[in-house]
Amino acid sequence: MELPPSLVNKYNLKVEGNLAAKQTLVFAHGFGTDQTSWRFVKKAFSADYRLVLYDNVGGGKSDPNAFSPIRYQELNAYASDLLEIVNVLELNGAVLIAHSVSSMIGVLAAIRNPSAFSKLILVGASPRYLDDQDYIGGFSTEDLDVLFKSMTANYYAWASGFSSMAMRNYEKPELGQEFGSTLSALQPNIALSVAKVIFQSDCRSALPKLKNDVLIIQMKNDVAVPEAVGRYLHAHIEHSKLLEIDVEGHFPQLSAPDLLSVAIESFLNEQH
Repeated sequence: MELPPSLVNKYNLKVEGNLAAKQTLVFAHGFGTDQTSWRFVKKAFSADYRLVLYDNVGGGKSDPNAFSPIRYQELNAYASDLLEIVNVLELNGAVLIAHSVSSMIGVLAAIRNPSAFSKLILVGASPRYLDDQDYIGGFSTEDLDVLFKSMTANYYAWASGFSSMAMRNYEKPELGQEFGSTLSALQPNIALSVAKVIFQSDCRSALPKLKNDVLIIQMKNDVAVPEAVGRYLHAHIEHSKLLEIDVEGHFPQLSAPDLLSVAIESFLNEQH
C-alpha cells in the first residue's frame, strides 16, 4: 500500500522487510535514539516479517514542527501517534518491539486498542523512574533535579556524559558515541521537555489493564532501569514473561543485538 506522505514526513515512517509476510513487527525506539538503533536487530527478521519503523515526534528525522510541549506533556500523546500508525497501516495482531520509554507508550496504546498487537516485547522498560514507597525506580527527586539542571546548563556536555554512562560497554566507546550523537542531534529545549515527561511519568496503574502477551527483557546492569523494575513489571502484567539478560547498559539492540534477536525470535515462536 502507498504510505501517506503526511505520516512519512511526520514520523519518518518506513515499511520494509518481507512485504508479503502475514506477520508485522513494529519497532519503537527510546529517548535520545531513533529507528536506526534497531538496524542490527531488524536484519534477523527482514526475510520473514513485514517491518514497521518510525521516529517518535521530537526525535530522529520526525517532523520538528510536529512537536508541541503542550500536546506532548504526557505519554498518552505518543500512544495516540502509535495508534495513528496502526490505523493507517490497518495493523491487527502485530508484534510491538519497544525500547525504554516506548515500552510504556506501547502499553498505553495496547490498552486502548488491544487487537492492534498480539504480543509486546518490552526492552529496558520502566513504569516509573522515581523511587516511591515500596517501589524502586532507580532515581530520587534530587537525582532528577540534578539531571534537569545539567541538561539546562550545558546540554551537549550532559549528552556526552550521560550517553557513555547509559551505554556502559566502556570497551566499545563507539557505542556511547553513537548514542551521544543522536542525543546531541535533539533540540535541547525539546530534549529537556521530553525528558521531564518521561522521568516524571507514572504508568504503574495501567499495568493490570494490559491483557496482551508480554515479554519483559531486563538487563543486568542498566543505569536507567534497576533489575527490581523488571520484576515489578512481571508481577503486575498478567500475561507476562520476564527474561533477565546478562548485558551491560540500557541498549542491548546496539551492544548485544544477536542475543536480543534470539530472545525476540524465541518469544515470537512461542504459542500462547
